[in-house]
Amino acid sequence: MISVREPMVCDTYAITLNDSDSAMRFGDEMPDSRLTEPSDGKIYRLREAILLSKRLGRPLTESEMAQFEA
Repeated sequence: MISVREPMVCDTYAITLNDSDSAMRFGDEMPDSRLTEPSDGKIYRLREAILLSKRLGRPLTESEMAQFEA
C-alpha cells in the first residue's frame, strides 16, 4: 500500500521581532513568495572558491572571490 501525502500550504506567519516592538508577517518583504534575493546575474565557479576557502581556513574576501567570476 502506498500512502500519498498532500503538500501543506501554510499561510503567512506573524513574527515578532526582538529588536523592535513592531510585528511583521513572514513573506511580506518578498511579494512574489520568493525566500531569497534575486540573482545579481553573475556566474561564479563556486567549487574552486570553496576549495580555496577550505585551504585558507577562512571565508574569502570580495577581491579573492572576484577571481572566480566567470
